[in-house]
Amino acid sequence: MPMELELPVFRAYRGTEPPRFASPAELECAKVLDYYDVAWAYEPRTFVLEEDADGRVTEAFTPDFYLPEQDLYVEITAMKQSLVTRKNRKLRKLRERYPDVKIKLFYRRDLERLAQHFHLDLAS
Repeated sequence: MPMELELPVFRAYRGTEPPRFASPAELECAKVLDYYDVAWAYEPRTFVLEEDADGRVTEAFTPDFYLPEQDLYVEITAMKQSLVTRKNRKLRKLRERYPDVKIKLFYRRDLERLAQHFHLDLAS
């Protein structure tokens, strides 16, 4: 369920509709990308991971961000370890099924370190 968050005006956002972030961590990531003028799109593609015998999708994965200039998908997680383990499994499946797709998982602490290093205020 997307959260209703106060959104800044994003300069580097490449989507057509305003992003509806699922978590504050995703908003923080968007702010970091925007701060550095890194072009980004929010959840632009869903990857099929598994299908049943009739071809119906039984498992899929939609990475949080796509950075078109780097041709890189980025997934953000600030979740508890049990859910992170499930997310890592999905990332492994994505890499097996789509070997040419580049994807990187960032933890909330990675964003916090970046913000600290570059003295970013992620709260505004």
